Amino acid sequence: MALFSKQNKEALTNPLNLDHPILVQVLGICSALAVTSQLKPAIVMGLAVTVITAFSNVIISILRNTIPNRIRIVVQLVVVAALVTIVSQVLKAYVYDVSVQLSVYVGLIITNCILMGRLEAFAMQNKPWPSFLDGVGNGLGYAMILVIVGAVREFFGRGSLLGFQIIPDSAYEAGYINNGMMTMPAMALILVGIVIWVHRAYFYKEK
Repeated sequence: MALFSKQNKEALTNPLNLDHPILVQVLGICSALAVTSQLKPAIVMGLAVTVITAFSNVIISILRNTIPNRIRIVVQLVVVAALVTIVSQVLKAYVYDVSVQLSVYVGLIITNCILMGRLEAFAMQNKPWPSFLDGVGNGLGYAMILVIVGAVREFFGRGSLLGFQIIPDSAYEAGYINNGMMTMPAMALILVGIVIWVHRAYFYKEK
């Protein structure tokens, strides 16, 4: 089926490995560092970016032949801003505590270089379905790194995951101490660097 052609599959799967937005293209690092002190906000941020990237790709792809070239960036920003506003209101309505934790970073999705890059490089050149798959793939690739870094930081920095205590009290009574450095922004940068190094060393071959 055309819906699941080789090109469409690549649009979905390549951003998860060979064309990963963070590990290979090194895009979206700022928010990846800012919202990963705990796992829950990292998951919510990853899902928000995935939804916004996928649907903004579809909308821009549908409009691509009617958008004057000189104002295409403005149109893209308007579409993204509208979707970000909707997502922000949904978060405030259903997960207000996470919305507070994410603070201004939800609004900054509007200028996320991963999102704007996919609109310009892919959605403006392709049909809606491949654009949707590309948006989902890039969003999930971005979310994957947030989840990994968020899980490591919360586990070692707080002894918990998703707010549930994982390290037992007996470990603390025996002398175990949470690593306070894991809660600091600098540690997020170090962890992202380690993940990029591991990926490029074992999975990504430079041409």
